[in-house]
Order: sequence, then C-alpha cells, then structure tokens
Amino acid sequence: MSEVRVGDMTSPHLQWFLDAHFGMFIHWGAYAVLGRGEWVMNLERWPIEEYEPIAQNWNPERFRPDEWVEMAKNAGMKYLVCTSKHHDGFCLFDSKLTDYTTAHSGCGRDLMAELAEACHAGGLKLGFYYSLKDWHHPDYECGHDGDAEGHERFLEYIHGQVRELCSNYGKLAVMWYDGGGLYDGEGWKADEMNAMVRELQPDIIINNRSRVPEDYDTPEQRVEASGADRAWETCMTMNGSWGYHAGDDAWKSTRELIATLARVTSQGGNLLLNVGPRADGTFPPQSVERLEQIGDWMRVNSEPIYGARRSPLGWGYFGFSTLVGNSFYLHITKWTGGEMTVGMLKSPVRSAMLLATGQELEFEQAEDRLWIRGLPELPPDPYATVIKLEVEGEPQAYARWL
Repeated sequence: MSEVRVGDMTSPHLQWFLDAHFGMFIHWGAYAVLGRGEWVMNLERWPIEEYEPIAQNWNPERFRPDEWVEMAKNAGMKYLVCTSKHHDGFCLFDSKLTDYTTAHSGCGRDLMAELAEACHAGGLKLGFYYSLKDWHHPDYECGHDGDAEGHERFLEYIHGQVRELCSNYGKLAVMWYDGGGLYDGEGWKADEMNAMVRELQPDIIINNRSRVPEDYDTPEQRVEASGADRAWETCMTMNGSWGYHAGDDAWKSTRELIATLARVTSQGGNLLLNVGPRADGTFPPQSVERLEQIGDWMRVNSEPIYGARRSPLGWGYFGFSTLVGNSFYLHITKWTGGEMTVGMLKSPVRSAMLLATGQELEFEQAEDRLWIRGLPELPPDPYATVIKLEVEGEPQAYARWL
C-alpha cells in the first residue's frame, strides 16, 4: 500500500498522475437523448415527472466500452473519468439506495460496471465523476433551507452512493466530484466522506470539488496552473459542450488541442479532454477524428509529455517547452522557417535534434540566447513540431524581464 500524503506532490499515490498528463473525460447520461447538453433539465425547466420517463426509457444499444477504452489508449490517454451520476440525479451504476438508475430502467445495465471491466482489462486507469448536486433528490436543498433532518438524509444518500462506487467496481484511480457549490466542505461532511473513500481505495486521488483541497485542483475550460507545490488538471471540451449537443459545431481544431496539451504539460498540469457520447453510446465523428489525429501525433511525440515536470523555460514565440529529465522539448506551433532563436535558456546545450526524424541540428549558444539552424523551411508536423535539447546539469532558465 502506498503512503498517502494528501496534496503532497512527493506522495507515491500521486506520481502516476503527475506523469500521465493526458486523460479522457466523458460526460454521458440520459440528457444525451435530448441532445442539448447535460444541463438541459435545469435550463429548460423540465419537471422531474417529465424528465424521469426520458431517463428511464433511455437504452444505449450501441455502447461498447471496450471501444471507448481503445480510442482513449490510441489517443495516448493514460486514464479515463466518466460521469457515474450528473446533476440530473440519474445513476449510470447499480445503486441499492435508489431505483433511478440504468440498472433498474429500460436499459437494464450497470453501465459503469461494464466500463470498469473494460478499463481494467485494457490497462487504462479508471476514475468516476460523481455529482454531489442532485436535482432529482427531494432533500437536496434541505440544508440550504434550514431543514437539518432532511439534510442528514441527503448526506446519507450521497455518502452511501460514494461508498458503492468505491466498493463495487474494482480499483479506482480517481474520485472526481462536481456540483459542490450549494454547501461548503463542512456541509458535505467532505472530510468524513473522503476518509471513507481512502479507506476503501487507498491509492486513489481525489479532486478539490467536494469543497476541500484534497489532492489536486481542477480549472475548467481554461489553463490556470496552480503553485509549484500543488497538482492540477485542466478539464476542457472539444467543442463548447460537455454532454452531447447536436447543434454545437464549434469544434476546436486538432492543432489547438495539441497546443493546449503542450501548454498544460509545460506548466506541470494534466489535460482531461472531454467527449460527450451520443445517446446510443457512440462518440460523435468529430471527436473520433480528433482523437485519431492526436493519437498519430502522440505516437511520435509522447516522449516530451509522459513524465514531464514544470518547465522553467516556459513559453516562447515558437510555442511551449516541456521538461523531461535533462532535456527541454520545444513544441513549435508557430513555425518561422530555417532558423529559430530561443531566449532565457541558462543550461549549456549538448545537442539539438528534430524528435520526429532524429535529425541533428546545428546550434550556437551565447549567454541567454540559443540559435538553432538547419531547420526545414516548412514544419515537418502540421500540428506541433518538437525539437529536443539535451542540456548539461540541472535544467535551468533565466528569469524573464518584467
């Protein structure tokens, strides 16, 4: 068993997460039937009695969890986090505490059990998203309304379902809470809940959305690095929606997504990139296309991603730099032709090469400037070309001008 030091960047249980840098987020639920995103029940003011039949009749006949796992792995992702229950309260797992689940509906399946089996068989680390917010539960707002007895009933339900998720699906890598805004950590009895989680899953890592810090921070739809002593993960959509939205065609380009991965990694964080499957259980073709293209890039350029730590060199006009061991990697998203200049690099450079081809490059270094020459006029990679710089001693950079 690992020695767990919560929030400590040197704790053994956190090291796989610090090395991974790339995971798949999945927002999936009965809301996909309506095809207007995961907040549709709230935003369109659906009464529970009208929304319930949609959830209870949902049957994702084309759900193939092994295909999800394969697509994540082929894209270079090291872990997967899926919504076991979103804010609408409908559970994608078999719960003894409610019949409002896929296992007790027209679907008749424990979807999370199937996904867990596929992840374990495929060697992909598994995490469960669990919404503390619950629009379906009659006691959800009791604490807010001053009804202490009702609030205790609600907490017993929430803690009980978290216990089920940590008890019935094998080894979990991540507990990803969401929707904690109505109450603070004390209101959720978060310390008690998370102590239970760690007792059941000793090596698990827990995010900060039960309103207590736990292991790592979770900026949403933005790159916002935490301090050097704090793990963090940006969660981001491929278009503008988390759950499937048939009308959202604002898809980010593969080039933009790869640049975001490089940017996040350069600052020591992880990218949890979202897919919103359709109601039948298939990924939208736009998501599949981007995952395949990212996978093609990662098969050549995973070396500067996995195991990277925060780069002291930071960003430059060319793009971003990552740091693995004694090597800086320049992720060039803005190609400038046959020669480039890198500022702020303090460590003596021993070699420079194009990572994709192994071509050795000429370079000259003077004080805080490095010139790299002999580059092709056009970028070898349409998304981000990587140059590997091996340096002597501890990798260092000069401070930037203010």
